[in-house]
Amino acid sequence: MSNDYYETLGVDKGATKEQIKKAYKKLAKKYHPDVNKESNASDKFKEINEAASVLGDDEKRAQYDRFGTADTSAGGGFDFRNFQQGSGADFDFGDIFDMFFGGGRGGRSGRRSYKGSDLRFDLRLELEDVANDIEKTVKLRRLEACEACDGSGAKSSSDIVSCDTCRGTGRVTQTRRTPFGMFQTTGTCHSCNGEGKTIKNPCSKCEGKGRVLNTAQIKINVPAGVEDGMRLRVAGEGESGLKGGPSGDLYVVIHVNEHDVFLRENDDLYVEVPISFVQAALGDTITVPTLEGKTKLKIPAGTESHTIFKIKGKGIPHLNHHGSGDEKVKVIIETPKKLNKKQIELLKEFQETTGESPSSSFFKKIFEKL
Repeated sequence: MSNDYYETLGVDKGATKEQIKKAYKKLAKKYHPDVNKESNASDKFKEINEAASVLGDDEKRAQYDRFGTADTSAGGGFDFRNFQQGSGADFDFGDIFDMFFGGGRGGRSGRRSYKGSDLRFDLRLELEDVANDIEKTVKLRRLEACEACDGSGAKSSSDIVSCDTCRGTGRVTQTRRTPFGMFQTTGTCHSCNGEGKTIKNPCSKCEGKGRVLNTAQIKINVPAGVEDGMRLRVAGEGESGLKGGPSGDLYVVIHVNEHDVFLRENDDLYVEVPISFVQAALGDTITVPTLEGKTKLKIPAGTESHTIFKIKGKGIPHLNHHGSGDEKVKVIIETPKKLNKKQIELLKEFQETTGESPSSSFFKKIFEKL
């Protein structure tokens, strides 16, 4: 048997625990007696496991590096006298890795704190709301730290006592029989979840949970320019943490209602405004709506239906940037449905002065393209 555990596993003395674990896994599979039928496979396999049981344990490795020896009869080692061949070709090496290399949760004692859960709130806004910075107050149900026990879950501070199962260490040691022999492992105490403390008399208000369900009113600052489906994060406004842990966050999902007049496209606003045939032909100054109120728009003579005019800066403010989008006004020429006798005569007179009928003008344009 080699006296050098590093040499046994084929690693350098400065090897990391992950490198040692990788080397052990490779050699353990190679020399497992159910796989390797060579006469010395069993002895080699024992050497590999003994080396891993020392180098995989920080305290034993430090002792070995300093004195050239380590106690393999306790902690992560196992009794090689109980090793039985022919019992583990399909054995899960992951169990052994956890024993040697500290798998599972850490074992430091002391009351652990846990961050509270994040929450979601769906906020509905009108288009006018997103044109300015606004503040909204919302109500939601969430778990908050119990005021009676200050979130400890105990009736008083003296009711938080040392765990009887692990004697306040947060760790328990167990002996397990495996195909490779007896293993002694140390893991998290399930009685106190590794905290080393338990509650003797729980708080009557929160029943020892440390939190109670309350209705909270939260102010949310909504910046101008937010869009439908956008998510805002409000730090620390989620559920309270456990045992002094930080609170979670509140995520506000924005929903912008459709507007009766305006259609939003990015930061531009679109609106359709009707004008008469006379206004389109002769030109006019009309009143058009904006989110800020009414404004004037000049229509030049000879304007055709569906012409789009731009009013600069009358759209939605750019989110987190200076400036705003534009308002785009599409004019729709309305055809009068009811004409009196005089209006009909005037239109016919106008038609005669043009020298062509509306249909002839249309077909003339078609034939010009052919």
